Amino acid sequence: MPKWRVWLMAARLPTLSAAIVPVVVGSAAAQAQGAFNRWAFVAALFSAVMIQIGTNLANDLFDFQKGADTAERVGPVRVTQAKLLTPQQVARGTVVSFGLAFLSGLYLIAIGGWPIFLVGLAAITAGVLYTGGPWPLAYRGLGDLFTFVFFGPVAVIGTYYVHTGRIDPVAWIASIPVGFLVTAILVVNNLRDIETDRAAGKNTLAVRIGKEATQLQYLGLVAFSYALPIVLYVRGDLSHYWLPWLTFPLSFLLIRLIFSQTGRALNKGLKGTGLLHLLFGLLFAAAFLL
Repeated sequence: MPKWRVWLMAARLPTLSAAIVPVVVGSAAAQAQGAFNRWAFVAALFSAVMIQIGTNLANDLFDFQKGADTAERVGPVRVTQAKLLTPQQVARGTVVSFGLAFLSGLYLIAIGGWPIFLVGLAAITAGVLYTGGPWPLAYRGLGDLFTFVFFGPVAVIGTYYVHTGRIDPVAWIASIPVGFLVTAILVVNNLRDIETDRAAGKNTLAVRIGKEATQLQYLGLVAFSYALPIVLYVRGDLSHYWLPWLTFPLSFLLIRLIFSQTGRALNKGLKGTGLLHLLFGLLFAAAFLL
């Protein structure tokens, strides 16, 4: 396999919508309030994608080192475990990705001040500590919480702030469904890996609460996501609240799959939930702009 394809595999391109959607939604919400900075959008988007890639590479490396990724893995190939890249190469890629995110973030810090610096620093730190360090978050059942916080409120509100210079309730409310659906992607991943994670001592929330409760968690995250556009409509912040609801048939099919499949078959649900997050997010952003 050509080396460039290996790096694309390591970056996990299908996951990058998790970084893109919060920036798009936060920017659309700001535009609806009459504030939009083109270069802030570009910088925020690039930084978010680089942080996501850096986190993916760090997870690939640390899960291999901790024994969570083995030959019994039923998910997509991980480059360190598959020996497509050395741990040293993946470590360097992680540093480069986070470094590029920081450089791009300098512009955001210039217009947003120290709060943006703290947000960026926290995001990079969480990306490393998610599976790295002496107390990895994902191994303590905290992955779901940190995924929601950083891909929901932190990313959406942070983006809104660099456009508007303020934090409004509309940004808080808009961040919730974005964070819920990103978390739903992680829930499918952890549901699929319950047995291998338990064997490796990776005590994700799914391992702690079990299969049935994890399925209900997925149902709750997806279902409540559809309620928030209605809340914004009632507040008068969103007139075309029905646009994200166009994805409801897909969510229904995914919920059926999550409750009926296990193991490798859940890879289809993982991809589908990523697609749901992307489509919901783009339509949600469009609802602010129309």
